[in-house]
Amino acid sequence: MNPYAVLAAAAAHWDRVAGRVDGPSRERLAVLLADVRRKRAGAAGEGELRAAAEAAARVLREALPEEFGGAGGTGGVHGPGEAGGARLVAGALDVVDAVDDAYLGFRVEDLAVLLVDGHRMVGPVLGPVRDRLLAVPAVGAETVRGRGGDPYARELIRLRGAGGAVRLPAFQFSGDGLPWLVVLEVNALLGADRDPWGAADWWLSGNAWLGTAPAELLGTGNDRRLVDTAGFLMDGE
Repeated sequence: MNPYAVLAAAAAHWDRVAGRVDGPSRERLAVLLADVRRKRAGAAGEGELRAAAEAAARVLREALPEEFGGAGGTGGVHGPGEAGGARLVAGALDVVDAVDDAYLGFRVEDLAVLLVDGHRMVGPVLGPVRDRLLAVPAVGAETVRGRGGDPYARELIRLRGAGGAVRLPAFQFSGDGLPWLVVLEVNALLGADRDPWGAADWWLSGNAWLGTAPAELLGTGNDRRLVDTAGFLMDGE
């Protein structure tokens, strides 16, 4: 069975199957998904990438043969609310033939996000938001440390990018390489340590009160407006 289809289907139905993939199987799957990520990010050949995906898919087939099929390829993934043998994974085989193909809006990368990164920026709605936020300029943890900063400070936004690498959106830092003080203050208000994706989306999306994306106002003398706007948002929740 196509391993990419199995992994994408697992992401699409993770709420259903997550509780039944536990212990050594879950740990092994996480390690193998991280390997798929590294090979994809490192532009590995298709044969090598597919072999890594097959190893991850095999864990699911062995742990849940009734859902993903055993060694003989029997079984299937059922749709939400469907009982019995509705084999939607068979339909996935028609649309998922590569690591970036989608099944019900979910891709192989989404399973890695769910299992390895531990957040839910996945699927047809949140997946594109994740991709948009990861597309902005960013720096790595070592770069921040080399500038004398602490990349793991609670008040900094850290996003997991390609291959699981830590990325810190570059707008958080001034020309001298250190964080804007107002960014640290606003990120604390937004709870960036608990919801880094939500905090990043606030900074990088258009804001009706400010008339632009908040990140565009950094260094323009609008620090108090930024703090007040973030405060109003959190007070309303």
